[in-house]
Amino acid sequence: MQSAMAFKDRSGEVLSYGPWLVGLGAALWGTESAWRIPLNELFDAQVIVFWEHVLILLMFLPLLLPNLGELRKINISTWSYLLFSGFAGSAVGTIFFTLALKHGNPTVVNVILNIQPVISTLGACLLFGDRLAPRFFLYAAIAVLAGIFLSVEFPTLIAVSFERAGLTLGTGYALICAFFWGGSTVAGRGVMMGMPLRIAAGMRIVVGLICMTLILFVYGKLHGATLWPTAAQTHAFKAVGLLILLASISGGIPLLIYFEGLRLTRASTAGYFEMMQTLAAVCITWGFFHATLRAHQIVAGVVLMAAVAMVQRVQANVGN
Repeated sequence: MQSAMAFKDRSGEVLSYGPWLVGLGAALWGTESAWRIPLNELFDAQVIVFWEHVLILLMFLPLLLPNLGELRKINISTWSYLLFSGFAGSAVGTIFFTLALKHGNPTVVNVILNIQPVISTLGACLLFGDRLAPRFFLYAAIAVLAGIFLSVEFPTLIAVSFERAGLTLGTGYALICAFFWGGSTVAGRGVMMGMPLRIAAGMRIVVGLICMTLILFVYGKLHGATLWPTAAQTHAFKAVGLLILLASISGGIPLLIYFEGLRLTRASTAGYFEMMQTLAAVCITWGFFHATLRAHQIVAGVVLMAAVAMVQRVQANVGN
């Protein structure tokens, strides 16, 4: 398997921009809090994700339809990666992220998501044979501990109760989201090893939309009163505008950029460049929604990102 930083084009030139495309796509994903937080006031979390997939699919149809014939060439292994990526990353993980923003401090939620590279590294080790550096577990443990302190607003009250300590439901949703998105990063790398970009991006949205439709059906929400509730009817222009911004700037465009970067990036490395999502998200949640952190949470957040960066550094020196 080729190194993440040593892909070559036809002329033999080394391509080193793959991880940075992953970072750019992730940074654009980080803007979604700007639209998703106000949309939480108008729709249920599952409905937001459903409409997001509908709009992205409409945007991707010109790319997807002319290439449908290539689906016959896709092997079973690639299909399995695609199904998991669409289910875990595009549908379920996004639902839990939306719920986390609704029930927790948005800044805490976005920083906690930095745990996901640890998950993607372990997944890449199991699926693709990416080797783990000797110091991986040390820095991973530091990252997890920092994430715990970041999650707790009043650490001294943990012995009294989790609720008094400020450990919210949003934190739990964020951790579940990190698990699904971390696994989706690994699966996405598997998809890009056996499927062209235009097909991969479009089919991930198709799978995600099918999953969301089934989820809404099971929960009895696949009807007009839930899909377009009174709050959305009252603020129709706002609802449509926010959904379009979510599906384009924070949805379809970064997905194409991200998948192209993932094609050129080792799965165990890609997760660390996704930290750009945190930078963009914190700027939005703290700057526009005033979701501030306490002093110990700021320290924990810095330690978390430093630990994850160190994991990336030691992993970059491990060959496959």
